[in-house]
Amino acid sequence: MQICFFTDQVSSNLLPLTLTRPVDDLRLGILTIREKWEYSLKPSNTCRLVPGYLGSIFQRGSLNSESTYWINSRFLPNKEMTTEILALDINTLLVQNNQIIAAHLDEDHSGNCFLKNAFSESDFPKTNYSGTSVSIGYLWDLLSENGDQIQADTELLQIDSLSNVGIPEDVIVQNPDNIFAAKDAVIEPGCIILANKGPVYIGAGSSIEAGSILKGPVAICDGAVTKMASRISDGTTIGPVCKVGGEVMNSIFHSFSNKAHDGFVGNSLIGQWCNFGADSNTSNLKNNYSLVHPINWSTKKPHEQGTQFFGTVLSDHSKTSINSMLNTGTICGISSNILISGFTPKLIESFSWLTDLGSEIYDLSKALEAMRAMMKRRNIEMSGEYEEMIRYLFDNR
Repeated sequence: MQICFFTDQVSSNLLPLTLTRPVDDLRLGILTIREKWEYSLKPSNTCRLVPGYLGSIFQRGSLNSESTYWINSRFLPNKEMTTEILALDINTLLVQNNQIIAAHLDEDHSGNCFLKNAFSESDFPKTNYSGTSVSIGYLWDLLSENGDQIQADTELLQIDSLSNVGIPEDVIVQNPDNIFAAKDAVIEPGCIILANKGPVYIGAGSSIEAGSILKGPVAICDGAVTKMASRISDGTTIGPVCKVGGEVMNSIFHSFSNKAHDGFVGNSLIGQWCNFGADSNTSNLKNNYSLVHPINWSTKKPHEQGTQFFGTVLSDHSKTSINSMLNTGTICGISSNILISGFTPKLIESFSWLTDLGSEIYDLSKALEAMRAMMKRRNIEMSGEYEEMIRYLFDNR
């Protein structure tokens, strides 16, 4: 069996996080969306439709000579849904509320879609799905679903709980049956891990430094570090190889990003290779308690839909200076430097150098130099293909 991911028009609401990755690479819970489907369906081959400029970084793959199950990247798998997908007749769509969840297409139709790099629903018959579904229509949906997805991913991964692997000395835990830790994870003395309200996942090679407090649902992914006396809670994911300190609540750090010092990050989405200066803080609730209406990256206008709590979107390679104050609902593109002394504007374009004197375009050569330096600190060399992607995004900002 093979699957191929596609996107629909609603996916544009997930910009700017998806400037540098396909939708199926968004992290939600412990795993990326792609990984969730692969664990659930166990396909022999996985492909994706992807914008041309991302194709050399996120491989499209190739279709085998067989029918293909096409998956809308915005939808998250569950047992009920995957059962109905696998039961689809050939050349049939699975839909809910006029949204395509999945399709089962024969070799010819699949090949045509893959060749055009675009999914076409054509005039195929539709099967209405009446079961439970979770889809990501707005950036804030990633945050509202993150706690439940941490729970779902612990079930997919089948990691032993602390009850089975043993509780480290000088560590306080509640509900060890709901705490899942890799055997080589380091949990230092004085840590408090509370899993009464949701699971706590601690991945391979990760380190929970002395005095950290984790209150589930929380995921500390492979190779991540929580610095001394960190407070991590309420549906937070610290992605692979991130370093995080201070207070973090209901936020997702994708991977390779740092918030090593004190400061508050709440209800925020952080991409790859980002860095928070010491005592940077996000505002996640308006003073008058009205809904937050973040800016739509494509239209540059506020979304009509809103949400009560929403902090900051900090896209790949963006950074804040010390004592930065990130406004409620701030949307920041890639490779921007926030050096302003007051509250940030609600929209910060990609490759911005933002100071009290205004916003200037970040010189591309200097931006690439900073990217290479940060990546090298994690023993990763920037590839030519990655640089081409960055140059494309600079030219098309």
